[in-house]
Amino acid sequence: MHPEVIKTGIPLLIFAVLIFHVIPSSRKNDYTGGVRMGAFSIVSALPVYRRIYRRSRILSFIYELFIISALVSSLFLIARPYETKQVKIGVQKRDIMLCLDVSYSLYELNYELADYLEEVVTQLKGDRFGITIFNTTSVVFVPLTDDYSYVVTRLEELKEYFTLQKEYEDMVGEGPYITFATDEEWDAYYELDGKLAYIEAGTLVGNSERGSSLIGEGLASSLYSFPSLGDESRTRIIIFATDNADASKVPEIPDLSGASALCKKNDVTIFAIFPSEDAYYYEHTAAEYEVFKSDLKAAARSTGGELYVQSNEDTVSSIVEEIRSHEAMSVDDIMIEQQIDIPLPFIIALLISLAGSQICLLFLKGK
Repeated sequence: MHPEVIKTGIPLLIFAVLIFHVIPSSRKNDYTGGVRMGAFSIVSALPVYRRIYRRSRILSFIYELFIISALVSSLFLIARPYETKQVKIGVQKRDIMLCLDVSYSLYELNYELADYLEEVVTQLKGDRFGITIFNTTSVVFVPLTDDYSYVVTRLEELKEYFTLQKEYEDMVGEGPYITFATDEEWDAYYELDGKLAYIEAGTLVGNSERGSSLIGEGLASSLYSFPSLGDESRTRIIIFATDNADASKVPEIPDLSGASALCKKNDVTIFAIFPSEDAYYYEHTAAEYEVFKSDLKAAARSTGGELYVQSNEDTVSSIVEEIRSHEAMSVDDIMIEQQIDIPLPFIIALLISLAGSQICLLFLKGK
């Protein structure tokens, strides 16, 4: 990281070694202690002297090499050696919002979807999951969370609600008026109606004036339940279960096409789940069914998503698995370039050099 340390330090070290060896010391011939002796030429010719002298020179040379090695290792450590690596710091995960049209025409589809998603949610790792429900108005039933046990609990509550919707349909029938023969039947009706009102109080606000199944507003509300829409680090998905049978009495703000355009603008992919024609309970013709399906398919595909139709062959479980494997649901590893220090080789070299120099010094002192 600091190459100037090497570029400056190595030449200075070489210069210092040359000075130490080439320029004689002014005190080289000075007596510095020890035992004086005469006839040095005779002593230096002795085999034992030559052996000790040779050993001393070799140890001094090795000692000097160790010192130079320690200084070079220190220079490299000061310069901070490093390498650049692609480092995986995490995985871009998905934010999945389940948006349910809770009109009574969809209770079977919604129940099956909620039931299967319980199993899916337990398999999520790092993904966040949320639920919005709508009819006339929208309710954030589960804010986006990775608390999967909480999500499963809320899905169970929704399943109970869809079961109550079925009971209500079976009890009331298709007639224009509600009539019962006994007080017990009326009591059962009021009890059931009260249980349904617990959830519907939020989804039917202004129902008599605004109508029901406001599809575009339901989708847009789900979109804006995502936090930090401008953040592109996560893949965002809306699983949109609806029959697209808009029964609004007022202009929607926005309508389905406007809501899907907002999803596309904010990089949110819509996967729509549409009921089969057999499950289409309200009085719509086959032509209307095709129009509703076609409009919903166009909205989903405009965001890069797809429309799936529930049928005997394409059950909710298979549809959800197709959605999960869709290319728009893929997630990417988050990779960054990171400078990683690699001091270990030079630390080892420094320690070996220091240890070696100390061992040489001990032998030079005769220990």
